Amino acid sequence: MKLRTRLIISFFIIILVPVLLAGATMWGFGKYQMRAMRQIYDTDGNAYDYFVNSFEALSHFTKSTYEKLQKVARETPEKLEQQEYLNQVNAELENRYSYLIVRRGEELIYEGNGTANQELKENLPEYDSDVLQSAGSGFYLEGEEQALIKQIDVAFADGGRGSVFIITSLEQILPDVKGVLVDLMISVLLILIFTAGMLTVWIYQGIINPIHKLQVAAQSIKAGNLDFTVEAEGKDEIGELCRNFEEMRFRLKESEEEKLEGERENRVLISNISHDLKTPITAIKGYVEGIMDGVADTPEKQDKYIRTIYNKANEMDTLINELTLYSKIDTNRIPYNFSRINVADYFEDCVEEVGLDLEAKNIRLNYIDYADKDVLIIADPEQLRRVINNIINNSIKYLDKEQGFINIRIRDVGDFIQMEFEDNGKGIPAKDLPHIFDRFYRADASRNSSTGGSGIGLSIVKKIIEDHGGKIWANSKEGTGTIMYFVIRKYQEVVS
Repeated sequence: MKLRTRLIISFFIIILVPVLLAGATMWGFGKYQMRAMRQIYDTDGNAYDYFVNSFEALSHFTKSTYEKLQKVARETPEKLEQQEYLNQVNAELENRYSYLIVRRGEELIYEGNGTANQELKENLPEYDSDVLQSAGSGFYLEGEEQALIKQIDVAFADGGRGSVFIITSLEQILPDVKGVLVDLMISVLLILIFTAGMLTVWIYQGIINPIHKLQVAAQSIKAGNLDFTVEAEGKDEIGELCRNFEEMRFRLKESEEEKLEGERENRVLISNISHDLKTPITAIKGYVEGIMDGVADTPEKQDKYIRTIYNKANEMDTLINELTLYSKIDTNRIPYNFSRINVADYFEDCVEEVGLDLEAKNIRLNYIDYADKDVLIIADPEQLRRVINNIINNSIKYLDKEQGFINIRIRDVGDFIQMEFEDNGKGIPAKDLPHIFDRFYRADASRNSSTGGSGIGLSIVKKIIEDHGGKIWANSKEGTGTIMYFVIRKYQEVVS
């Protein structure tokens, strides 16, 4: 769920849930209180009417007692002078926050509440006042003691006149009302706490938990630990952030691994270069010392020594060039100058150039071009020549036959030109064949002056061919020889 949607839902929950639950609670409390009123105060009809008209509700508390006293006043008024009967009636009224006062003439002959306010007793209405006694609704008396008073006028048997008053004290009703309000406030507070707790859990699970995971992940990265996983549980913004964080962690781990691999390769390169430079340098020093000490005492020996020094210097130059090119490969900064090249003309020149060197080394060179003479490719002439020289030099290093040969073939394979370099060297073991284009990999771990090298020659070849949009691979059999293949796309005119 999107964070924006979650917040909108939270907003409506904060508003609607408390309102609905509070409304339901008030309705429930109302039903409960109304049922209690019917049972305790003998109300009837629609109890909501009594809440709307509070005066009517208070009047109805004592309705049944009032009607009973009216009947007694008409039929047996002498009962209203009997203390026992009056105590019985007063006991009934006490359960309804009311009490009884009986007045005969000007004298109060019965007081159901001994602590009744004097002001209230002095302000009781006179006999045969304007109070609508038949309605039984009574009247409200303000003062120090606020009360609802109902009056029943009585004509006693001896001709005396008096009144019976039912006093309903509002001060006694207030505690019950306050109790209901307190219960209602507590219920609303519990509803708010429940809603807040529910939202807190929901938001905590949806937001705080993922943020805590990200915090732990950030601390791990800070400590250099990248071996963990940040799992995204949702599809919201937080989940997307977790996925991005996990991708960042993965990239950082890849970068760290590449850095460590690069450092390892650099150490291997330095080791290889230092070892392979040491051999020609040692030879150069030895031949120079021979010249200085006069060992080369004839022109023929001096010429041989100088040529050997020159060849060793060329070996060093080749190693340094490979190192320079390797640094450019590592930063993808090989300079390419692509142009259209005629395959027949270009490879004839290359074969002629390497043929003289191979002839001097007693290696037979065979060259066959099966492609059309007008086929063109798009390539960098200098870098492609480097590819050819590296492949041939690699073959020369591992030729172990008395009569070695290298066969070069060119084939037209549809949209590509395929080059094949076959030799009769000692071959490459099957377990090593998949790795020969890896940087610094050597099938033959031994080193000598004839098979030395930086170990990056074929990796440079692969990089150049792939940058030309081609592909390189090899087949080999131990003791028989190796065939190197690579393809380069032909140039084709775009017809508009």
